[in-house]
Parts: sequence; structure tokens; C-alpha cells
Amino acid sequence: MDVFIINVAIPAIKKGVHATDGEIQLVIAGYLLGYAAFLITGGRAGDHFGRKKVFFWGMLAFTVASCLCGLSMTPLQLNVTRFFQGVSASFMVPQTIAYIQVIFTGREERTKAIGYFGITLGIAAMIGQFLGGYLSDSHFAIEGWRLIFFINLPVGIAALWTTHRYLEETPKNNTSVFDYSGVGILTVGLVALIYPLIQGRESGWPLWSILMLGGAALVFVYFIRHQRRKLFANKAPLVNVRLFRFKDFNLGLLTVLFFFMLHTAYLLIITVYLQGGLGFSAFDCGLFFIAMGIMFTIASMLSIHYVVKYGKRVLQVGVVIMIAALIMELLVFGFHANHISMLVLMAIYGLGSGLVLPSLLNMALKSVPVEFAGAAAGVYSTFQQTASALGISIIGGVFFFFVETGDYTKAFDYGMVANIICAVIVGVLLYLLPDKREVAAPAGNTAVSRAPVEEEMIFE
Repeated sequence: MDVFIINVAIPAIKKGVHATDGEIQLVIAGYLLGYAAFLITGGRAGDHFGRKKVFFWGMLAFTVASCLCGLSMTPLQLNVTRFFQGVSASFMVPQTIAYIQVIFTGREERTKAIGYFGITLGIAAMIGQFLGGYLSDSHFAIEGWRLIFFINLPVGIAALWTTHRYLEETPKNNTSVFDYSGVGILTVGLVALIYPLIQGRESGWPLWSILMLGGAALVFVYFIRHQRRKLFANKAPLVNVRLFRFKDFNLGLLTVLFFFMLHTAYLLIITVYLQGGLGFSAFDCGLFFIAMGIMFTIASMLSIHYVVKYGKRVLQVGVVIMIAALIMELLVFGFHANHISMLVLMAIYGLGSGLVLPSLLNMALKSVPVEFAGAAAGVYSTFQQTASALGISIIGGVFFFFVETGDYTKAFDYGMVANIICAVIVGVLLYLLPDKREVAAPAGNTAVSRAPVEEEMIFE
């Protein structure tokens, strides 16, 4: 919710803290950057220190960071506190995925549980869009946009109490030393990738931005080698590189990458275009997402029910519907946009995305053995949030490039074309992704080869 609650409130936040377009992109991407940079760390921390403990302290830090965001007076203060809000979130989310894998041991019940988790993510995105519009247009003792951060205070307090009261601790795995060097290398690489993509565009792509992007590639290559050396030395690396021996997992991660680039960029573009290009209020803009949210919820329920029987075909149908909705929005919104057409087309998009999003996690992790649960959850979540940050910085960057010229229609057109391309790539990757297969243990991985077949196929 805290990723998407910002979107509709962007004009109000920009005015409230006197920010530029690049600084406003960082309000979203900075959160995603902090989120992505420490998700693998968060997943491993749960294994090492206990998932309940890590979740509790992550939630406490998240609640405090949210309040500091609401108190920010300058773009720098807001972006710094948003970054730490994302960091604290990164220690919570992997624990939820890992808890699902630990608690639900049967394949069918785990598939449904993961599906409901996906539904929750989607509904939270739609609620965030609506609340962002409603709260930023509200007039209380403080500016309305600050309420989108302060609303986390009562929610955080309730979550902390229920966590302390009801959540059971999981066994700890503290037999190995935590990979702090891996955390540092990965964080440097992600910052070097995302920051120049946003600020470099606004600054006219100076030399420093090009050098940072080149440096990011080198850092990621070094990170992989660093992790491989630690694994071969029987030390505990941040990322178990053996995960990438599973073809399904690699294809699933690529699918996640392009889907969330598209999905996050779409929600940003549509909200800015509706307000800046078509002149709708933040509240009216938020209302348009109700129909999308309803259709998303219905489609999500259908997805988790039918994916067990029909597999990836359910997701493929969803992608086709998404592409059709994006093409129709491209053709209609710039010329004959009205309330009815926007409600209908956004609802169609919600229908398609609802068939895809809840089951993506199952598709990516279906062949991952139980002993890799925490690591796989962290890698998946990192790809998801990195993809969202890339969608904001790359596709959003294309959109804001034309917004700065004052041509919202051209900005919308180019942004939607980029989204359609990403959707087509998602469709191709789903076609390549195996639906059902026997999991062959990677060569040399004795831990996997000893695992029962039923446990290896945990996400089939």
C-alpha cells in the first residue's frame, strides 16, 4: 500500500515540499530502492535471528519512519525518510512469505495461501491509490498529503500488538556468520543502478550518471563472484547461487521483472495523466481505482482457483486481457476520454492483472526446495521491488520527459507503448515457462538430491 498510496498524491506532495519531477520520482523509487536493496538481507535475517523478532522490529521501524515522512519539510528529508521506510519494510515482507512456506506444508494449500498473499498485494495497491486521492484532498489541521504517512501509526501499533500476542517464533539458523559484506556490495550495486536512471535523465545524462550505470554492472558481476566464492568455501552467502540452477526460477524472475516494471509504471502514469493531463482531482482519480480493485479481486479469486487445474494458461489469458486494455486506453484516453470509458478500461486492466499477479509467485518458486525457502523469498521479493523501481525510473522517466515539455498526451502515449512492450515480453516468458515437470536436482547439489520429490515440487 505504501508504494502506491504516493501515486495519486504526487501533485500535492510536489507542491507541499516544493519538489522537482526527479525528486518526486525518488519519493517512489527511493522507497523501492531501500526496499529492494535489503530484501535478501531481510530474508536471511529472519532465518538467522528468528522471523517473529525480525518482523516485529521491522514493523516498529516502519511505523517510526512513516511518521518521520509525514513530518518532512523538504524533498531531501522526505526522500531520506522514504528510503529508510523502504529498508524497514524489507525486513518484514520476506518473513511473511517464509511463514507461508513453513506453515502450509501441502502443495494445494500452499498454492492457495500464496494466491491469497498475491491478492493482498493487489488489493493493497488499489487501496493505496484510493486512499492517496482521498487523504491528499482532505483538509484537517495538517496538509492532507501528510496523512498518507500518519495513517500507518494506528495500523503499525495494531500490527505490533497482534504480532507480539499471536505470532509464534520459528527455529533460528544461527550456525553461520551473517554475510554483512554481501549486503554492502548488493546495496551499492542497486543504488548505482537506480539513482542515475532517475536523476541522470533530469540532469541531461551527465558523465557521472553514465559512469554510475557502468559501475553498477561491474558491482553486480563482482557480487555474483563474491557469493560463489563464499558458497564454495562453505560460508553462508547472502544469496545461494545454486538457486539459479533452476530454469523455472530464472524464467519466473524475468517474468516478475517485466510484469512489475509494467504494473508499477502503469499505476504511476495513469494517476499523473488523469490529474495533470485531464484535470481530474486527486479524489476523483482515486475513485477510478475502485472499479479496477473490484475486478482485480474477482479475477484474483478465479486465478488461485483455476491455476491449480489449468496452470500458466490462466496467467496467459490475463496478459492478453492486459494488453487489450492497454491498447484501448492508448487509443481512447487521449481523444475521447470520459468517466465511463476510463472506468471500463481500467476495470478491464484490473481483470487481467488480477489473473496474473497472485499466481506469479507460485510460477517463480514452484520448483524451489524447502531448504532454499528464505533465500528464494528474498530473491523473488528483491526482483519484484527492483522491477518496480526500474519501472518508475525507466518507463516513468520516458513519461516525465514529455511531461516536462507540457505535452501530457504524447507523454501518455509513449509511456503506454513502453508498457505494452513489457506486457508482450511477459506473455513470451510465460509461454517459455514450464507448466508442470519433474524437478531434477542440479548437479553437485546433494542437499537438493536428498530432498523428497513432494517437497521439491512445493509450488507446483
